[in-house]
Amino acid sequence: MLFGAKDIIGLDIGSKHIKVVQLKVGQGSHRLERLGIATLQPELIVDGSILDSTRVVEAIKELVSNTGIKAKDVTLAVSGHSSVIIKRVSLPQMTAEELDEQIRFEAEQYIPFDIEDVSLDFQILGPAEEENMMDVLIVAVKKDKISEYVTVVKEAGLNPVIVDVDAFALENMFELNYEVKEGENIALVNIGASMININILKGGISVFTRDSSLGGNLLTEALQREFTISYANAEKLKQEENVEGVSPEDVKSVLNTAAEDIITEISRSFDYFRDTTNYENINQIILSGGVALTKNFAQTLSERVGIPVTIAEPLKNITVPESFDQEYLMKVSPLMSVAVGLAMRRVGDK
Repeated sequence: MLFGAKDIIGLDIGSKHIKVVQLKVGQGSHRLERLGIATLQPELIVDGSILDSTRVVEAIKELVSNTGIKAKDVTLAVSGHSSVIIKRVSLPQMTAEELDEQIRFEAEQYIPFDIEDVSLDFQILGPAEEENMMDVLIVAVKKDKISEYVTVVKEAGLNPVIVDVDAFALENMFELNYEVKEGENIALVNIGASMININILKGGISVFTRDSSLGGNLLTEALQREFTISYANAEKLKQEENVEGVSPEDVKSVLNTAAEDIITEISRSFDYFRDTTNYENINQIILSGGVALTKNFAQTLSERVGIPVTIAEPLKNITVPESFDQEYLMKVSPLMSVAVGLAMRRVGDK
């Protein structure tokens, strides 16, 4: 972490959209100050890797300018199964200061990367079931992954003060907008263009996280192949816009078939969670990300996994001034879940 001013913006850099949110945080209240979305060309960020940093920097600059943001301090997030490792472990009870001194040694037992190649952080969750032990969340992120994203943010004239993880940003968004029920398992599922982030909360505490390199691009590519159309026209069809020579019935059929891979991946993650927790149930899925906007996807997901699905409302408990286009906010709201969670962070918090 670096030192920064109070006003911090949440910047969610995805492979299809860059999202930015600025909140005014008061005593027990949050007010929306700024919000914006920029759409990226599909070749700029592929599978979470920035391939054209110059154009990504320009997109960030333009987005910040268009939204009228003056603040420079930024919280950003990273994700990816090959670069982010999150482990919940039981360790002998000790203070945070003691663990801080030992974290590298402890993490080496659980992290499949060279410890010199990662940045580490941890959160003590509380006492473990075993006597004199405590549950700890260890997070390791490859340094080159952090550097890649931090560099484009700096080159856009901004000051990255916190680097978070997408799954935990979703958790922040949940805590602000939803009631935590003791013993209830809630799956936060964020599906972007090329990534699925899953964070399962038990009583509001993260007990399982997983990232998968699948996403809405599968749907777009299936439409392109089936109808021999451009990327732009395939995106239109996903948003229920008409494209000449393509019937809505055929589009629905293609999307349903393509969605199977995404749903199967989510289902596998849920099965793994159940296997490692004595087959605990998942009570609800809160769905966010661009795929949440695809017609019938939430309903299909619910039917296939047998769990109620609701679309995320990241602005539900945030005061939104009348100057914002309310209809637009309702439409794009599910896209903003990670950005809202990032905008809630402050330097020095955990």
